[in-house]
Amino acid sequence: MGRIPAALQRRGAVIFYGQQDAWGSVASNAESVAARIENIAREQGCEKVNIIAHSKGGLDARMAASALGCGGRIASITTVATPHRGSKTLDRLFRLLSPCWSAASLAVNNWTKLIGDKKPDFLRLCEDMTTESMRRFNERNPDVPGIYYQSFACVMRHPLSDINLSTANLMVSRIEGANDGLVSVESALWGGKRQIIRSGVLRGISHLDAIDLRRRPFSKKRGDGTADICELYIGIAEGLKNMGY
Repeated sequence: MGRIPAALQRRGAVIFYGQQDAWGSVASNAESVAARIENIAREQGCEKVNIIAHSKGGLDARMAASALGCGGRIASITTVATPHRGSKTLDRLFRLLSPCWSAASLAVNNWTKLIGDKKPDFLRLCEDMTTESMRRFNERNPDVPGIYYQSFACVMRHPLSDINLSTANLMVSRIEGANDGLVSVESALWGGKRQIIRSGVLRGISHLDAIDLRRRPFSKKRGDGTADICELYIGIAEGLKNMGY
């Protein structure tokens, strides 16, 4: 998360990490998140936690709250660039490239084990992100009463906004419209408060920018857009605090 945790800590926030696998399935990761929440509550003596989750981490958190009984331990769930409604692009890729998925999964799983994942499951994870899988997920994991849900979507303004995601952005744009290089705006917006974040410069904000991969502001402060991704997370924490969460 780049400079984001330090920016929050400087303003008094107490930070904990979910510690789930990067490439684990939503079901497996949700179990890890649920256990982590219980450990934090017990060790810190706190009643509830606020969760800020990027990408599929938002699905891990929602399942932990709804299906795994952690709702009473969670005050709020804020998601950033989370594919709540799945990916129409993945739907097409599964139809067009079905023979390739098993081989790709084996390669990714072996690689991610080397960098620390305990139970990576690339194929299951991608299947989780299809629109039909997410339709079933949303039926089985409704929002828990008493938890404040909010979401933020990011937008790349053109494929060259992030060279790492340029091809993906172009592909998703053709199939799903505005997106951050992986997740469409339509899929990312969920909960009571829904907001699209944009930078004040032409390049926009990518899925990787949302975790401060470049470790620097987008631009000098100007205009109405977000000049530094840290501003987003500081604003989220301040907003939750002001609402009593």
